[in-house]
Amino acid sequence: MPSFDTVSEANMVDVKNAIDQTNKVVTNRFDLKGSSAKVEQKDRELTIYGDSEFHLDQVRTELTMTLAKRNVDVRFLDLGKIEKIGGDKVKQGIKVKNGIETEDAKKIVKAIKDSKLKVQASIQGDSVRVTGAKRDDLQGAMAMLRKEIKDLPLEFNNFRD
Repeated sequence: MPSFDTVSEANMVDVKNAIDQTNKVVTNRFDLKGSSAKVEQKDRELTIYGDSEFHLDQVRTELTMTLAKRNVDVRFLDLGKIEKIGGDKVKQGIKVKNGIETEDAKKIVKAIKDSKLKVQASIQGDSVRVTGAKRDDLQGAMAMLRKEIKDLPLEFNNFRD
């Protein structure tokens, strides 16, 4: 029976490359020269450092633009709150989301059931498996999910015939 998995995973290699590129640009930018502005990564946790909230905002903007150039959806980023860390320096934590949360998976399953397509959806851990009798029905489900679910960066993989 044809099926595919609906997942939400960021390409961490592109994220790492975007962080390296952002740090290069920040060290060479005239308005940020000599400041402690930078981006650090630990697994799926990013931390942005800056001398002021303005610098932090500039680095965050540069990071999101670089991620967008590398085709990493910025909806993967979960921005934390800005914290003061001694003197005037500030930092902000950012989590890179991975997988589909249970509530979001339920929304996807409900959207598929409401669409009246001849496919079934089931939650499989942090992904949603969609099965159907025809390949055309599955492609219709993909198109419907792209249109209906706007707040999640969805990808479709593991397509089986």
